[in-house]
Amino acid sequence: MLDVRRLRLLRELARRGTIAAVAEALAFSPSAVSQQLSVLEREAGLPLLERTGRRVRLTPAGQNLVRHADAVLERLEEAAAELAEARSGLAGALRIGAFPTATRAIVPAALVALARRHPGLEPMVSETDPAAVAHALRAGDLDVALVHEYDFVPAPREQGLATQPLYREPMYLAAPAQAPSAGAVRAPAPASTSASGPAPDQGAVLRAHADDPWITATHGTLCHAMAVRACQAAGFTPRIRHRVDEFPAVLALVAAGQGVAVVPQLGVMGPADPAVALTRLPMERRTKVAFRSGAAAHPAVAAFAAALRAAVPPELATPDSPE
Repeated sequence: MLDVRRLRLLRELARRGTIAAVAEALAFSPSAVSQQLSVLEREAGLPLLERTGRRVRLTPAGQNLVRHADAVLERLEEAAAELAEARSGLAGALRIGAFPTATRAIVPAALVALARRHPGLEPMVSETDPAAVAHALRAGDLDVALVHEYDFVPAPREQGLATQPLYREPMYLAAPAQAPSAGAVRAPAPASTSASGPAPDQGAVLRAHADDPWITATHGTLCHAMAVRACQAAGFTPRIRHRVDEFPAVLALVAAGQGVAVVPQLGVMGPADPAVALTRLPMERRTKVAFRSGAAAHPAVAAFAAALRAAVPPELATPDSPE
């Protein structure tokens, strides 16, 4: 009989490529991972792994077994959801991953509603970049998470995970509102920040700042990739001066004449800063609720997803709007 825990290790190896990466992600020692995979090979009765330098490649039999592992683990999630549904009342920990703007603008109201309806549930929020969510969910470090994608950075389909759309928000070019001293950033023409207002030509707006310094998120994040690819689509590569992940800090740098940036609507909500001019761009950020395949019916996951939908600000587009 194949052991489910070892199947999970094999699936993680297929995603991460090295035994060391699997060990780090799942809090095992590399030798323990190797031993468990060797036991799995004996259980299977044929080789599942091939070593190629420092990396380990799955044999065709190993790849087939990973596909079965995905199905088995999904059915186990469904079983856990049914058992949770049979119990009276929700209780216990719910591990939630969320990125900063959602954590600030949406998650608190959702947690209030969740506590009111399910006081026995203990939500635990961890700030998690969407690029790291898939591994955290598959490893069991998170139960549910908020992820996002951009027009220029579509989210890849992740085996073993499922998502539900939550909201869509427009993007803005943020630049200093007044022309500063020589060598600093030029300000764009004033534009409406209304989500329903017309959007100017994106390439023209971005190309107007091709020679200016840019402020992006840190390298490796989806936000960084979005800004770079949007500029490249407009015909230039941005000259990045600052790398900052928090949008309030980004806007403070823009107000100080340190560069221009592309920010989502949730990043500019709140009191308007007269030192920052915002120009709406015809591109979007789309946010989804992510969880392990088979967990959609889990009452705790479903309750949190419902609380999130109720907490979405009315000015953001709903999932029912055309994609």
